[in-house]
Amino acid sequence: MSKKNQTRGLETIFELPSRMLEAGIRTFEKGKKAITSRKPYKIAEEYWHTLGPGLVTGASDDDPSGIATYSQAGARYGFQFAWLSWFTFPLMATIQEMCARLGVVTGHGLAANIRRKYSRSALYVITSLLFVANTFNIGANLGAMAEGVRLVFPGISAPLLVIVFGITCVLLQIFTTYAQYAKYLKYFAFALLAYVLSALMMDIDWASVWNSFFHPTFTLEKDQIILVCAIFGTTISPYLFFWQTSQEVDEQTLHGVEESHRWKRLVTPEQMRGVKSDVWSGMFFSNVVMFFIIAACGAALYANGITNITSAADAAQALRPFAGNAAFFLFAIGIIGTGMLAIPVQAGSTSYAISESFGWKHGLYRKLKEARAFYGVIIISVLVGVILNFVGIDPIKALIYSAVANGIIAPVILFFIVRLSGNMQVMGEHRSSRLAQIIGWFTILIMSIAAVGAIISLFY
Repeated sequence: MSKKNQTRGLETIFELPSRMLEAGIRTFEKGKKAITSRKPYKIAEEYWHTLGPGLVTGASDDDPSGIATYSQAGARYGFQFAWLSWFTFPLMATIQEMCARLGVVTGHGLAANIRRKYSRSALYVITSLLFVANTFNIGANLGAMAEGVRLVFPGISAPLLVIVFGITCVLLQIFTTYAQYAKYLKYFAFALLAYVLSALMMDIDWASVWNSFFHPTFTLEKDQIILVCAIFGTTISPYLFFWQTSQEVDEQTLHGVEESHRWKRLVTPEQMRGVKSDVWSGMFFSNVVMFFIIAACGAALYANGITNITSAADAAQALRPFAGNAAFFLFAIGIIGTGMLAIPVQAGSTSYAISESFGWKHGLYRKLKEARAFYGVIIISVLVGVILNFVGIDPIKALIYSAVANGIIAPVILFFIVRLSGNMQVMGEHRSSRLAQIIGWFTILIMSIAAVGAIISLFY
C-alpha cells in the first residue's frame, strides 16, 4: 500500500468518531424536534387513553371506608404511618398486575380461572365471604356519601340520599353502554384529587412528613396493630382482584375480541407493557392519595388534639376549623365522588365472582336481558347495602366485620392468584417473573398477619 493510501486510511479512521458524533447529534436534534413539536396536552391525552381498568381499580381502592381509615391514621398518630403509602404500593401493584395479565392472557375472570384449575367448593366459600364483605362496604359507603352531602346541605334527608345514591349506581351499571360506563368511572377518579389539593392548601410541616415517610416506625401496641391491619385490609382488598381481572376481559370485548377467541389468545409484548403502565399508574395514584390524606389529617387534626375520627365525614367536619372552608368542601366532595366510583366496583366485583363461579353469562358489556343473573347480583348487593342503613347497624362495626371477612379471604385468593400467574400452562410466556412471585408470596405473608390481627382485635 502506498504512503498516500496509508495516510488517507488513517485520516478516515481518525475522522470516524467525529462523523459518528455528528450523525448522533443530527439524530438527536431530529428526535428532539419531533418531541417538542408535539404539544404537552397531546402527550397527556395519549397517556390518558392508555389508562383504563388499572386506573379505575386503583382509584376505587380509596373509597369512603378507606378514606376513613387513612384519616384515622393521621388523626391518631400524625405522620407516623405515612411510610405505609410507599410500602403497600409495590405489593398491591404486583398483585393487580398479576390479575390484569391473567385476564388479558386467558380472556377469563379470576373466579373462572380458579374454577378451571381448583376445587369449586373453595371458590363458593370465597365468593360467599366476598359478597358479605362487599355488601357491608357498600352499606357503609352509601351512608358516608349521604353524610358527605349533608355536610354541605344539612337539610337533605340522609335516608333519601342513601336510596338515591343506591338507585343511581345500579341504573348506571345496567342502562349505560360499557364504553360510556368505563369513561364515567375514569372521570370519577379525578374526585381523588380533592384530597391532594386539600393537603396542599394547608400549612404542613413537610420536613416532618418526609422524615416519617423515609423512617418507618411501628409499635406492638394493640391500637397500632389494629390500625395497620385495617390499612392493609382496605388497601389490598379482594374486590380489587376480581374487578381488575374481569375488566381486562370486558376491555377485550370492547375492542372486538370475540369470546370464543379469548382463551390463550395471542398477546403482544406491547399490549403487556400497556397493561403494566395502566396498573402501576392506578396503584401509584391510589397510594399518593393515601399519603396526602394521612398528611392532611396529621397536620390539622393530630396537631390540634382531635384523634377520634370514625368516618370520612367526621374527618371533613373536623378539618374545617383548622384547614379552612376550601379544604372542608374538597374533603366532602371527595367522599361523594369516590363513593360513586367504588360502589359500582364493589357490587360489580361480587357479581363477576359469583357469575363466573356458577358459569352464568356475565359482563357489563351485555344487556340486562342477556345476563339477568349477573345484574341481579349487582341489584341485590346494592339493595342489601341500602337496607343496612335502615336496620340500625353501626357503620363502624360493619366496616370491622367487612375487614375481618376481607382479612380471612384475601390470603386464600392471593394464593390462587400467585399460583395461576406463575403457571406455565395457564400463562405461557407471559407468566409472572421470579421477582413478582417473591413479592406475591411476601404479600400473602403480610395479609395473613393482617388477618390474624383483625381477628384478634375483634375478640380481645
